[in-house]
Amino acid sequence: MSAGLFGLLDDVATLARLAAASVDDVAAAAGRASAKAAGVVVDDTAVTPQYVAGVAAERELPIIRKIAVGSLRNKILFILPAALLLSQFAPWLLPVILMLGGTYLAYEGAEKVWERIRGHEPKAMAAETGAEAEQALVSSAVRTDFILSAEIMVIALNEVADEAIVPRALILLVVAVAITVLVYGVVGLIVKMDDVGLRLAERDSAASKRIGLGMVKAMPRLLAVISVVGIAAMLWVGGHILLVNSAEVGWHWPYDTVHHWEEAVHEATGAAGAVLGWLVNTGASAMIGIVWGAVVLAVVHRLPFGGGHHGAGHGNAQDETTAH
Repeated sequence: MSAGLFGLLDDVATLARLAAASVDDVAAAAGRASAKAAGVVVDDTAVTPQYVAGVAAERELPIIRKIAVGSLRNKILFILPAALLLSQFAPWLLPVILMLGGTYLAYEGAEKVWERIRGHEPKAMAAETGAEAEQALVSSAVRTDFILSAEIMVIALNEVADEAIVPRALILLVVAVAITVLVYGVVGLIVKMDDVGLRLAERDSAASKRIGLGMVKAMPRLLAVISVVGIAAMLWVGGHILLVNSAEVGWHWPYDTVHHWEEAVHEATGAAGAVLGWLVNTGASAMIGIVWGAVVLAVVHRLPFGGGHHGAGHGNAQDETTAH
């Protein structure tokens, strides 16, 4: 009896170790997949604070929470099942879809660069009062998030396409939850930074006042930095996606050329070779992103419906909210 019990406990312990190892594997794969989607995550983080610009302070976090719930619903209920079916039955479509996503990122980055060259700064999203206007704003943000979330999930899926269907689903689920919490947690901190600064500035302590005023003054600069980083990330990641997946669909010359440059710099620069080689690859990817994005931008703005477009998805919220 006791021998059987100890044997059972040993089996349970073995299963527990296997389960723990599986959890570690899933977590590690989810981390790698999330890192590949970093450029889109930065873009998502840079865009979302615009939706609550001008909103009453007490409504900022509730609106962000609603957008986050919508984003998670997008990823789990719609994008994840579609991505799994795609990877299971038509994996050859993944490079094509990734190139479409890379084109979208390059186009958005190029358009934002063009707007800055023309002196058009990003406009804050309009925010009227009332439940109907708030719902319109949230709906617009969630629709925009759907595009960015789809890109994030497909990029993540491409990193774990060789996994079995169940680990693949678990990894994508972890990515969906982790990235949503990260993006909207950071957004929440950003939009409340000035409120926290004002409260600190109202305290009697000189140190608190100094820190509080510094936080308030830093807010516009922080948003400006995030915006610039977001544009750079879109061009770099979009170009890199195009570079890598062009080879996947049979056009090897661009990838082979850039890879040759990277290796040549790596070998010629000794200890700094790894960093400098990466910079060569990153610079080439960004150039591909800006050139291809500019071509797509020129084509879109020649189309009848493209002339007044400002930001794929991002610039439409103002019109939709003010229409209510």
